[in-house]
Amino acid sequence: MKYTASLVKLNIDERVIRRRSEALERGIPVADDETLQFLLLTLAACKPTKILEIGTAVGLSATAMLLTCPSAKLTTIELEEERYVEAKRNFTDFGVSERVTAHLGDAGEILAMMDGEFDFVFLDGPKAQYEKYLFDLKRLMKKGGVLFSDDVLLYGWVNGAEPTPQKRHSIVDKIRSYLETLTSDTDFITSVLDVGDGVALSVYVGDKEKA
Repeated sequence: MKYTASLVKLNIDERVIRRRSEALERGIPVADDETLQFLLLTLAACKPTKILEIGTAVGLSATAMLLTCPSAKLTTIELEEERYVEAKRNFTDFGVSERVTAHLGDAGEILAMMDGEFDFVFLDGPKAQYEKYLFDLKRLMKKGGVLFSDDVLLYGWVNGAEPTPQKRHSIVDKIRSYLETLTSDTDFITSVLDVGDGVALSVYVGDKEKA
């Protein structure tokens, strides 16, 4: 464990912590503690009112975000029906369901049909699709909005800290392409950070009138 990760003390509802542990034991992908801490810190600083999440899983990161931002509403997209159903139960259990709009289906298809403006986006869905989503995410973000892209270093494979398994070269190439596109896009100011499995933190500074 990294020294910085050992310092993380999650200041969230103990029930959320327990359910996160239970989800991990079942092999459900939930954000690691270091990433979740940084996500919630960023949210506390930004104070968004409209959050978009790609990759609901069982809704525990979304729940933590809404408990941290009591005035926010969240729209979330999940591909797998079993996780979607469990997420909706969690939203009800933690009293946040009235602030959630949950979609079941392919994020690429759903994003293309959405409108409105979000001031915070948590991108944590299929990593190979990140670059595909970027066009619609830009369209849906307000100026000054934050894009939080998770797992962009993927076990250290993307930045070369760890050797990439032969079967994983394709996804590593796609994540690198996403990062190159994102960091080269002058509509964003982006930093890639060694937090958890890697976070790209971007602020949208583009001119909507020229888009």
